[in-house]
Amino acid sequence: MREFATDPPVEVRVGDALREAGETLAVAESCTGGLVGSLLTDVPGSSDYFDRSVVTYSYDAKLRALAVSRESLDEHGAVSEPVARQMAAGVRDTAGTDWAVATTGIAGPEGGTEEKPVGTVFVGLAHRGDWGTGASYTTVDRHEFDGDRTAIKEQIARRALETVLTAVESRGV
Repeated sequence: MREFATDPPVEVRVGDALREAGETLAVAESCTGGLVGSLLTDVPGSSDYFDRSVVTYSYDAKLRALAVSRESLDEHGAVSEPVARQMAAGVRDTAGTDWAVATTGIAGPEGGTEEKPVGTVFVGLAHRGDWGTGASYTTVDRHEFDGDRTAIKEQIARRALETVLTAVESRGV
């Protein structure tokens, strides 16, 4: 969407920031279906910093590939803060990367509720600190986007990349 249009695009800026920091990124995607990974790999040389994108669309995929707990899925549903947090931490840890970002949301046109309308997404971010420092962390932000399914997915993917960019840049790298 135009809201995120920048020059250079966010996927290029994320790559530049990660490359400069000598850090790596993995992605866990649900509602974006691989779009975040696709944007990252549109950038030549992305293998310098991008490890993988794991698309875990179903509950079973989240449970088996990312170790998202059955309790979180049962209690909160796939589109929730606890699930986004576990997705981000799970892909960070299984990939062994410095950073991970996760997307779980409702792209529509159906599936929304009053509490979680179409366009709702949780973006999880996980960072790996050195062992013994207590510097590892995960954060989750909730967003709501408008548009058709394709537009919502693009907005979510670009917001996820903006989240990574802000975090990497804020660490002073």
